[in-house]
Amino acid sequence: MTQISRGRSGTSTGFWRATAAAVLALTVAAAPVASHAGEDLDAIVARGVIKVGVGSQPGFFAPDANGEWKGFFIDFGRALAVTVFNDPTKVEFTSSSPQQRLPALQAGEFDILLSGVTQTISRSFQLGFHFGPTVFYDGQGLLVRKDLGVTSGADLDGATIGVQSGTTGELNIADFFRKNGKTFTPVTIEDTNEFLAALESGRVDAITQDASDLGIKQTQLKNPEDFILLPERLSKEPLAPAIRHGDDRWLEIVNWTVWATIQAEELGITQANVDDFLKSEDPLVQRFLGTDPALGEAIGLDPKFAYNIIKAVGNYGEIFERNIGKDSIFKWERGYNSLWTDGGLLYAPAWR
Repeated sequence: MTQISRGRSGTSTGFWRATAAAVLALTVAAAPVASHAGEDLDAIVARGVIKVGVGSQPGFFAPDANGEWKGFFIDFGRALAVTVFNDPTKVEFTSSSPQQRLPALQAGEFDILLSGVTQTISRSFQLGFHFGPTVFYDGQGLLVRKDLGVTSGADLDGATIGVQSGTTGELNIADFFRKNGKTFTPVTIEDTNEFLAALESGRVDAITQDASDLGIKQTQLKNPEDFILLPERLSKEPLAPAIRHGDDRWLEIVNWTVWATIQAEELGITQANVDDFLKSEDPLVQRFLGTDPALGEAIGLDPKFAYNIIKAVGNYGEIFERNIGKDSIFKWERGYNSLWTDGGLLYAPAWR
């Protein structure tokens, strides 16, 4: 069931209801639903499924033993399917390499990338991609052999370092050594398995990638205790959903789907207690969960889209903890990926 208006060419009642409300209220110059909607959202609605490009890393995106996709980014894909179709299964995941993912998105093979893409200015302006909210704050790290005895990247002067092509890591590591007046020999590697094998065999002294990725890769080594992930971070790596330019409404749906998970955590709303919150007399909770339908109707979405997301996949904290946090085999701390109220960087805009 389609839960959204289809933009300027669409015919859903949500669109016209929202437009009428905007005119009558005379409160804003242009209602959100009057913003440009492009072909992407229309194509998704007509197709009945969202095509999502993902990576291949347990914890973030990987099929389980039954072939069902699981992971942190996978859950955000399912949340999007809830917003658009009120059905978390209306999504199709396809693994794509770092080298292939952006060209594939540009070519229309995917509607969105949820593959741990770093938001950069060149990708926005030169390559033509919009980015949704950062869903994971990461930083580039270095995984090195413990017997090297190094404690900092600067200690790797003259080292051979494996870098994965098609990532921001190639430029970051060069910047790092240049800034520190050190030298290194880069070894560009495309295949993930070869990337790890190069480190284990001693072909390279270290490998560099997003620290989260290296943390998972370390668990895949034959003797992970022989290696150490250095504590310093060489860069900021805000990992965000990426879509093509040209469809403002699709972008806003991506934005507010992610923010719904963050807002739910801030309000203390979980999969387990979301039904109890339907009785809340807090105006913010009522707007958020759609028990007061005015806001949802005004923006042309199912008034209960946030409720449906939380009911289906949970809030941000639940998504984090079950996939990569304390309830997972990785046991990662939230760190920067905590709510702003807990000292982190996660913050949802005002829900009104």
